[in-house]
Amino acid sequence: MDMNQYLTMFIDESNDHLQSLNENMLQLESNPDDIGIVQIIFRSAHTLKGMAATMGYEDLASLTHQMENVLDLVRNEKLKMQDFIFDTLFKSLDALESMVQDITEGGDGKADVSSIVASLQSIVRGEGASPGGAAAEGDNSAVAVQGIELDEFQFSVLDQSISEGHKVLYIQVTLREDCQLKAVRAYMVFETLERSGEIVKTYPDVQEIEQGEFDRVFSLYYITQRETQDIESQILGVSEIETTTVVALDHESLQQMVQESAATAEAVKPQVSEAAPAAAASPEAKSPSAPAKETKAPARNAGGGNPSRTIRVDIERLDVLMNLFSELLIDRVRLEQLASESKNQELTDTVEHMSRVSSDLQNIVLKLRMVPVDTVFNRFPRMVRDLAKTLDKKIDLIITGAETELDRTVIDEIGDPLVHLLRNSADHGVEPVADRIAAGKPETGTVHLRAFHSGNNVFIEIEDDGRGIYRDKILKNALAKGVVTEAEAATMTDDEVNQLLFAPGFSTAEKISDVSGRGVGLDVVKSKIVALGGNVTIYSTPGKGTNFSVQLPLTLSIIAAMLIRMGSEKYAIPLSSIVETGIIKRGQIKHVHGSRMIQFRESLIPVISLSRLFEIPDFDEELEEETEIVVIRKGDRLAALTIDDFIGQSEIVIKNLGKYLPAIQGVSGATILGDGQVALIIDANAFIK
Repeated sequence: MDMNQYLTMFIDESNDHLQSLNENMLQLESNPDDIGIVQIIFRSAHTLKGMAATMGYEDLASLTHQMENVLDLVRNEKLKMQDFIFDTLFKSLDALESMVQDITEGGDGKADVSSIVASLQSIVRGEGASPGGAAAEGDNSAVAVQGIELDEFQFSVLDQSISEGHKVLYIQVTLREDCQLKAVRAYMVFETLERSGEIVKTYPDVQEIEQGEFDRVFSLYYITQRETQDIESQILGVSEIETTTVVALDHESLQQMVQESAATAEAVKPQVSEAAPAAAASPEAKSPSAPAKETKAPARNAGGGNPSRTIRVDIERLDVLMNLFSELLIDRVRLEQLASESKNQELTDTVEHMSRVSSDLQNIVLKLRMVPVDTVFNRFPRMVRDLAKTLDKKIDLIITGAETELDRTVIDEIGDPLVHLLRNSADHGVEPVADRIAAGKPETGTVHLRAFHSGNNVFIEIEDDGRGIYRDKILKNALAKGVVTEAEAATMTDDEVNQLLFAPGFSTAEKISDVSGRGVGLDVVKSKIVALGGNVTIYSTPGKGTNFSVQLPLTLSIIAAMLIRMGSEKYAIPLSSIVETGIIKRGQIKHVHGSRMIQFRESLIPVISLSRLFEIPDFDEELEEETEIVVIRKGDRLAALTIDDFIGQSEIVIKNLGKYLPAIQGVSGATILGDGQVALIIDANAFIK
């Protein structure tokens, strides 16, 4: 799949996350013991890593994962933040920003961050954990020792190790000329050395050595407690080693090597700068990729005469525009009513023209905010494919309802929760191939991602045919982590047990991996969806699968609705919830197991009395021989609402009830009618279980 269509979204979101990371890192530096800030930083890094991996930027994802490892120790209070850790993390953020900037300019986002990765890994291993672990200045400076490039943190680690009584060795190994498997021999040397100490830096890089992309010689810096002669003997014990040089370093010799190498590096620079133009001038010197780059650069500038015709608009400005238009719509409806009552033809003609113009304006305003969910959904097939390969599973992702439109506010916020839910289904839900075959299932698991409108809501469901949720396993983990007590666990329903999955820090993964196990994910899903005014429900059958159903409100300000009358009160039902309207006689209502039902298209559906639910004082449907009904739908389930009378269809402005009224079941908001009356908007989803 071509991921370029999502590149702009990735760049924008990455920049937002990087900005948040920088701001929160600065706050954390002022309050290094505030674990709450660490949690925020960790979640931003976690999301950025997932986004980068989805888009295929492995270097960016790998560096962020190394940052995650450090932050995970800090948030679990296994590591205290110190100056050298802040320095390393800020260098990591600088590198991430450079990589994103490279992607923005049309590059591939690759960068040599091996020194930063080594520093982060050293922190995780507990090395250099003293206040003097790294210099705070000169972030861009580096020293080269005998061809090995060191950043200041690595040099500091070596220098500090000498102070603490460790032996710091410079080792150079030369393989025999007839060595056929250079990478294997180098690996055997590394494996031998790591039994007795730690390798700080190699030349060439470890990746190049593993791929055999080096001559017969490689070198490294090594920290150990063993004697120099023992180390030399161990290396020479590996087959096909011609010679090895092992030099023990002290403070002075290490510093001298640094100074000499720096002087050598300065002397080489002019030669490199002079050689570069010569290589560019020679056709034979061009690399195979050079013509491609020369062709690609003009292509990016070719659009100079056709600048982008799209702009990013702050969502708050769209909110203001929508609110202003909502007030205009209320006045329009009022004017239409006044014109009808006044019998003034000129006024009527003017109002009709204004209505047509405002209707066109309304369509434009609505389209500005509405975005199909496929802008989010289409990022996931690649992600699920990569997850399946990582987990050694076979998974099919089936997407339906991608044309369903959501308000831009919701679209911008829903991506992260869906990423976590899909990763959860792939890791915890779908079983490995062997387990599925043993359970009599197809070896390929299926994850359904679907979206659909239902009333004044949009439902997004992630459903897998995996192992399902086992109550005992969840309670065991919850008890072990102290999320619930044994007394509470004994009285919890299955739904309440399922909701424990959303507890902060809760995870059922047996080990930590790139995919899961850190206890971050579903708690983020819950908090984000609740912040959007929605809800998430879990339906699961052990051994059969799990369904995460996310209910989100349509935050649109204007919808089409059917106005109804209940005695002296007026209500509005969104047309998107209505299947049809009709009239039934009292004798058509049947009683089945204590519930009132009617026959509707060869099936029985429940009958719900609005007058009883809302305790309407001046209407009693028991006195009616015939009753109007509105058949409503939630997914594939139907119900019939009995009402007093129909007023007609109208476009209404949704007003939030705010803090004036508590949450009322069955009511999602209110609207102001043309005559100035207030009508409550009925949430049909609340009546269908």
